[in-house]
Amino acid sequence: MTQSLRLASDVMVPMRDGVRLATDIYSPATSAGPWPAILVRNSYNKTFSEWDGVPDWYVQRGYVFIIQDIRSRYKSEGDGRYYHTCNNWEGEDGYDTVEWIAAQPWCNGKVGMMGSSHRAIVQTQAALHRPPHLAAICPEQGPTNIYLHEAREGGAMALHMYTAIYNHALDAHELRDDPEAVKQIAHGGLHQARQWLQRMPFKPGQVPLSVAPHLEETLFNYYYRGEYDEWWALECNDQTPYWDRHADIPCLITGGWYDPFVDACTGYFQAMKERIGATVRLLIGPWSHGTMRLRTTSLGEVDFGPEAMLGYPAHHQLRERWFDRWLKGADNGVEGDAPVEIFVMGGGSGRKTAAGLLDHGGRWRDESEWPIARTEHRALYLTAAGALADRAPTAGAILAYQHDPDDPVPTAGGSMAHLAEIAEPDSGWDDVPPFGDRAAYYGGQGSQIVPWGPIDQRQRDWFGDDCAAGRKLSERADVLVFQTEPLAEDLEVTGQVAVKLWVSSSALDTDFTAKLIDVYPPSADYPEGFALNLTDTVLRMRYRDSWTDPELLEPGRVYAITITLPTTANWFRAGHRLRIDIASSNFPRLEINPNTGEPVGRHTATIVATNAVHIGAQTPSRIELPVVQ
Repeated sequence: MTQSLRLASDVMVPMRDGVRLATDIYSPATSAGPWPAILVRNSYNKTFSEWDGVPDWYVQRGYVFIIQDIRSRYKSEGDGRYYHTCNNWEGEDGYDTVEWIAAQPWCNGKVGMMGSSHRAIVQTQAALHRPPHLAAICPEQGPTNIYLHEAREGGAMALHMYTAIYNHALDAHELRDDPEAVKQIAHGGLHQARQWLQRMPFKPGQVPLSVAPHLEETLFNYYYRGEYDEWWALECNDQTPYWDRHADIPCLITGGWYDPFVDACTGYFQAMKERIGATVRLLIGPWSHGTMRLRTTSLGEVDFGPEAMLGYPAHHQLRERWFDRWLKGADNGVEGDAPVEIFVMGGGSGRKTAAGLLDHGGRWRDESEWPIARTEHRALYLTAAGALADRAPTAGAILAYQHDPDDPVPTAGGSMAHLAEIAEPDSGWDDVPPFGDRAAYYGGQGSQIVPWGPIDQRQRDWFGDDCAAGRKLSERADVLVFQTEPLAEDLEVTGQVAVKLWVSSSALDTDFTAKLIDVYPPSADYPEGFALNLTDTVLRMRYRDSWTDPELLEPGRVYAITITLPTTANWFRAGHRLRIDIASSNFPRLEINPNTGEPVGRHTATIVATNAVHIGAQTPSRIELPVVQ
């Protein structure tokens, strides 16, 4: 039977302090309740086209579907304070909203929450406040510690947050009646994002975002607060210290191998398995931020095969089955599902598809725990010849290179959330859309500054001034490359790869980056092979021992460090090589270290650093692989 849908728009739901939040309530019109309810709390506009058809799907299946603008966003009330994801009242607002819903005569008293990114964060924040009628959650691709996962990666600013904050500013309450300020954000900030990223450092009051003071404050918190301090420790910014307060409710946690929050998802799963008795599931696929809802098998320059597709309606069905069990009491066997389901990348033909993509392939697999208990950790040692060997070389060697902040290693794919810019609209910059429609309008002109996900590791001309575009990154003098011989047999690496290095620098502070790569051999389709990036990250040396107590370097001194790569899962086929690249920059994915040791974000100069990796029996630099048989 097809249900007619009833919509109550802009219901103003009161919070404990009297502020009212605009809420759209979709319910069945042709059958009697009460019904279970599914809640999405949203900072991106509850009427955005992304939601077209979504309420109808759940209403047809006997749910009330509810979307709410969070405080100080779109049609909700508030005092105008909105700090991107750093709003310390979201837990209480989530609690109040859940309990208001449960008290309505059309609700059966069971409320679930779902959503990705910021919509995942607010689920976790609500769960920390334990609303009695919150029965299940489905957080997708959300950070749980924005210092480590969202804004600062390994101590360096993750620059996708620069453009993300500008996008959120387009419909800020502060700019509601100020089209000139909106033009400044759209043109001066997002249209010219590449130029601004190249102008760093910048100062408060000197960036286009200055017309939205609350979001400008957040930008400079992300940029200037290099150390984990009391601001980062706020519950809105870091939920991990508060795990013991988390509601004992079923959690379906979803992540992607090329999403910057994959370690947040695995950590969330582990924390809940240790603390609560309710069913917890972890699902990780070959996705970047938000792409799990797309009907596609590809990402970047790679196709993962037919098993990789989720999208709609499969994405709906996944969540529907979860909610049917915990909100309706359906006996559908969810409890018997494997606790962990992962997509292991690799195993494809290596040919070029009709769409011009590398056929890398992949397959889904169930696991009973995370990390996988049968994992064996295998060490491969860096050698002076650029090899990865089973034993550490007996002779010592120093492999040095120059890190020039004015000539950084260019980003070639990887994990990013929103490193985007916008083109000039056809109607020009003076035609500013009304409040509430701006992010959607300008977003329609948007494109990634650099592509995310897996791409061949070559230099690309992201800024229009790179005469070396097309050159392999491995040919750069400031990239150290270490790789195995062609593998004699298949090798699965699933988990976190630890890169343990002995390093030195001529500078007071510098960065070291590490990137894991699956190297395809030359073929008819790819005469020079294909270097497929799997996972990468950075360590800023002043934070080598502590996020809270930085310590500058003694130039020339050798330090032992560990760079832990974000979790991945890849099947390296026989004949491929496993490669690790070591460098000191990855721009524009990551902020460039000026090498001066000055306060973070406030440097007055840049200097060229001589950085080095030390190898040998006394300095056994190596990678430790999580190998799964």
